[in-house]
Amino acid sequence: MRNIIILGLVSFFADLSTEMVYPLIPLYLTSVFGATPALVGLIEGIAESLASLLRVFGGYISDKFRKKKPIAFVGYSTGLIYKLALLFAGSWAGVLAARVIDRFGKGIRTAPRDVLVSESGGDMKLGHSFGLHKMLDMAGSAAGILAAYFIMRAGDGEYRYKRIFVFSAIPMLVALFLFIFIRETGKKEAREGEAAKPGVAKAGAEGEGKQKPLRVFEGLRNLDRRLKLYLTVVFIFTLGNSSNTFLLLRAGNVGFDAATVVFLYFLYNIVSSLLSLPFGRLSDRLGRKRVLVAGYLVFSLVYAAFAWAGSKTTIVAAFALYGVFTAATAGVERAFIAELAPKELKGTVLGLHSTIVGIALFPASLIAGLLWNAFGPVAPFALGASLSLVAALTLGVGLDSGIAKSR
Repeated sequence: MRNIIILGLVSFFADLSTEMVYPLIPLYLTSVFGATPALVGLIEGIAESLASLLRVFGGYISDKFRKKKPIAFVGYSTGLIYKLALLFAGSWAGVLAARVIDRFGKGIRTAPRDVLVSESGGDMKLGHSFGLHKMLDMAGSAAGILAAYFIMRAGDGEYRYKRIFVFSAIPMLVALFLFIFIRETGKKEAREGEAAKPGVAKAGAEGEGKQKPLRVFEGLRNLDRRLKLYLTVVFIFTLGNSSNTFLLLRAGNVGFDAATVVFLYFLYNIVSSLLSLPFGRLSDRLGRKRVLVAGYLVFSLVYAAFAWAGSKTTIVAAFALYGVFTAATAGVERAFIAELAPKELKGTVLGLHSTIVGIALFPASLIAGLLWNAFGPVAPFALGASLSLVAALTLGVGLDSGIAKSR
């Protein structure tokens, strides 16, 4: 429990730092550097895909060496470099480089951090553990966005962006300091499990290095059928789930000013923070499937609202509902994957999930930008709503209902 709270606080301050900047990136690109929606989509697609593709690597390394804490620390530390890169960026290419640095760290840290969460809960159920962590994570995002909102209100022009980039480095330093109090997990059980396998204990570090990849590939081939189906559903869904920057651009397209767009993103994050723990607990009682299907249906409704928004009120409601979707899926899907993944490959499989997201995320954001340029904002959101509905139906019909608690 203590470890989860500290990990949650690390995520709180890291996300506070990140979200002071993130909702401003599309506005910064379009207002300062004259970027088009297609270029914004390209930049976000490259950055987010890199993060997702690297997560399986971060997970594999944490499984191989059983060192989750130092790998996560390295990933979080790139957040400081990101802010400096943004501060000195002189073109959209500089912003792209900064985003790549940030997403590189995100890709490295996510899987080992999630394994730490899954192994730190003690008697807590996984839905509760991940829900608690996600609650603190999203609370940090909300706090960062609120800070950005007030700073945006206090100035005009390019200078206000630079000021936020400087201030956002402070909470990241706090997040890195908190690593002192995090305890490594799973080391004793991992060594005992390894010693039980013939030939491994005597082989030493070199023999372990040779045998581990074989066990990884073997384990991935023999994943639980339900887990394989869910990873397929995730791929289908993500093809329509373009970067959140398009939600922010759509809000500006409807008529909200830059500072209010930031406040709408705050609304999304605070709703998600408030509901993440209740949804995590609900998945422990009712089952992951029911909560995930409901989440995908809500997403379909959200994207339909963004596609055919007839008023600013609709956009406000859509951002709030988007928070409901994130609360119902972000922690619950991690709990589902962690309980069905082989124990010795938990980090790798959690990373694999994000890698599959990354494979789909680049074309998703690029296609969304191209559709927006060619047909207007309705097209990319209509596509996302449709694919989310397909994902919900596939998950609802194809997945066994009894996946709530454990294998």
